[in-house]
Amino acid sequence: MRLPELRVMGVDPGLTRCGLGAVEGRPGAPLRMVAVGVVRTPAEDDIGARLVAIEAEIERWLDEIKPDAVAVERVFAQHNVRTVMGTAQASAVAITCAARRGLPVALHTPSEVKAAITGNGNADKKQVGTMVTRVLRLDAMPKPADAADALALAICHVWRGAAQNRLAQAQALAGRGRPVALQPGYRHPGAGR
Repeated sequence: MRLPELRVMGVDPGLTRCGLGAVEGRPGAPLRMVAVGVVRTPAEDDIGARLVAIEAEIERWLDEIKPDAVAVERVFAQHNVRTVMGTAQASAVAITCAARRGLPVALHTPSEVKAAITGNGNADKKQVGTMVTRVLRLDAMPKPADAADALALAICHVWRGAAQNRLAQAQALAGRGRPVALQPGYRHPGAGR
């Protein structure tokens, strides 16, 4: 059974730079970049004004891109509390915008995304950008890194989200959530890249 194409918008949250990217495709088939960009807000602006600017741009993207799902980077603890707070606030804006439209939202940790894209959960930004460029067959690496990270989130969700949905559907069909074995020869779409 061939899986339907999925259009996913990725959000790499941040107050100063919030990366946005959208891809379309299905696991096991080439993906296409739909759009990529960054929302920038001045550090000297009031926090409320910055969040409203991010919300307006995310809403504009949702109107234009019409994604099937939104993938947002899961906020993780850092030593810089101020950075974590800004990231969490921008993340909440993205989640709220998607939820307002009834879109499914998936949260992926940075290490999940890195592992899905490069095969290494500790990959650096250049490695992620290089693989995003390769996977999407782009002429140049998206810049800044926030833009490439947003595309990586979207790619990760197409690959991982589809696999997770298939497992959930198989378990539901098997009855009462009993585990179901994958078909022999099943291969993760990001394997061997």
